[in-house]
Formats: sequence, C-alpha cells, structure tokens
Amino acid sequence: MNDLRDLILRWQRGWSVARALRAAEDVDGGLRSHCGQPGREVEYVALDADQDPTSLTRLAERVTGEHAVTWLTVPTTDPATAASTLAVAGLTVLKDSELLMTIDLFGHPETTPANAYRVVTQVDSRHGASVITATARHESGEVGARGTMGLAGTDAIADRIETLPVHRRKGLASAIMSALARSAINEGADRGILIASEAGQRLYTALGWKPVAQVLIATTPGNTYPS
Repeated sequence: MNDLRDLILRWQRGWSVARALRAAEDVDGGLRSHCGQPGREVEYVALDADQDPTSLTRLAERVTGEHAVTWLTVPTTDPATAASTLAVAGLTVLKDSELLMTIDLFGHPETTPANAYRVVTQVDSRHGASVITATARHESGEVGARGTMGLAGTDAIADRIETLPVHRRKGLASAIMSALARSAINEGADRGILIASEAGQRLYTALGWKPVAQVLIATTPGNTYPS
C-alpha cells in the first residue's frame, strides 16, 4: 500500500470516529460514507487518485448516481490532473485549496490560553472508539473555542477546530490543539492527521503540521459548499 493511500484510510477512519459515523464502505478505489449533514449527505473519498486516475471517473459515476447531495473528496499530489479528470467526468470542484496534514504528536508544541481562559478536555469512549473534546471557556463561562479528535489505533484525527468570532486572536486555537495533542498521547496515540481548510492552514503550519497532499472537493453541478 502506498503511503498516501494508507494515510487517507487512516484519516477517514478517525474522522468517522470523531463524527460518530458508521464505518465507510469500500467502493471502486474509494470509500463511501453516509455523513447525514446538510449539503453533505453522502461522501466518497478517493484513495487512488494519483496511482489510478481512472478511479476518479468511476467514483464520479457513483456520485452522479446518488439521490442525496454527495461530495467526492480527493487527496492528491497532482491536483491539476485530478481536477481535469473530475471536470471531464461531469463534476464541479467546490474547493481546491484544502490540505491533508500530519504531525508527530510528541513534537506538538505546548500552548496555554490567555489568563482569562481555561481549557478542559474530555475523553468519551464508546463501542471501542474514543473521542477527545477540548473546550476553552472564558472566566465569564462563555465558550471561546473548541475542537475534537477521533482516535483510531495510534492515530488522532483533528476535526471541527473552531474559535468563536469574539474570542479570536487570543491564541485559543493553539491552546485547543495543544490540549487535544496531550490528551491523545495519554490515550496511546502518536500521529496526528487532519484536513485543513485554507483558513486553518496558517495555524497548523505554525504548530508544526506538515502538508502531505492537496485536497479537492467535487460534487454534481448545482450544489454549493455549505456556508
């Protein structure tokens, strides 16, 4: 198995844990997951976009055959070729600037929040899977930031890292990531994986996360990226 394919599989497995989704189904060089989210009810994840570009055509056919709003997520080191293949197959690329990133958790920097905030972590273990949540609260009791990691084996997949607008520029996202990384290590994880939005890439890069592949998100014409 090539390294990128393996990392995609590991990301999807932990992401499903983080979102309490059923395990994905293997299909035509990819994975199919029922997300059940508005604007993203079904998602296919391409595993072999670089090694077998024709697999994107097969997955695109599956996407167009779905009745629900469906995404095709494509991690790739050759985004121009992947985008061209998707366009020929009749899909529209909604996003082309997200990154699959990873880090050795033992090298993750330690960051503490501003004095007025306190970060609390919680580990929820159900059905053999664990989800870590971290919440930064202001001394007023208001939530300033939060985030999640889904644990799958020794991998910790970060998801939905969010700082509320009024609490931004206070280092809370860094503190959340630091708390999640520490807790994941305590639970036996050693590798962090995530897909970073364009807005989050500066943060993750500053914390030492390394990009492995670009990520394209495609769907059938007429669908839009949820706001």
